[in-house]
Amino acid sequence: MDIDQKNAEKNPPGDKRITKQKVHVIACGAIAREILALTRINGLDHIDLHCLPAIYHSYPQKIAPALEEAIADARARGFEKIFIGYADCGTGGDIDRICEREGVERLSGPHCYSFFTGNEAFAARDDDITSFFLTDFLARQFEAFVIVPLGLDRHPELRDMYFGNYRKVVYLSQEEDPALQAKAKEAAAYLGLDYEYRYTGYGDLARELLTV
Repeated sequence: MDIDQKNAEKNPPGDKRITKQKVHVIACGAIAREILALTRINGLDHIDLHCLPAIYHSYPQKIAPALEEAIADARARGFEKIFIGYADCGTGGDIDRICEREGVERLSGPHCYSFFTGNEAFAARDDDITSFFLTDFLARQFEAFVIVPLGLDRHPELRDMYFGNYRKVVYLSQEEDPALQAKAKEAAAYLGLDYEYRYTGYGDLARELLTV
């Protein structure tokens, strides 16, 4: 059984939908793999995916200007329906202001950790305030998206300054992949934090893509 089939069983897709209207989804490159998997599992051939650079995950101030440009480009190419594949993602409401101005919708929730968990379930937890989260993407790209942007490759002594108030790394996994679990454990060890594993699957991302 391949990964898509396994996740399809654990993330029931419901009825596959068929629509003639193309939907241009402008999404974070850090969730591209998951969106593509969901489009395959559910036969969402109407989704036209465009991803902004995944590194914006580490530089949220770049997201809103890039979204505005991407929306203008999509309009110029004739797309009538556009969906934003971002939550708020640290933009302080900038994405919501763009959505209101442009008449488009975005993924629900404050960030990907929430919608992968399920926004209601994430909001209900009160023990994660001192947790540092990883997704499959961040487990794969821990060095490029955590170590390097924070300068820890050059100044490892900054580790405790950045992470001294954290207590654990929580790995929210979309795929049950032992290799990624090993990488996440290594990341926790590098940061000097406890490790916790939670399998989430695609969470609310699956539900919302089925409605666009």
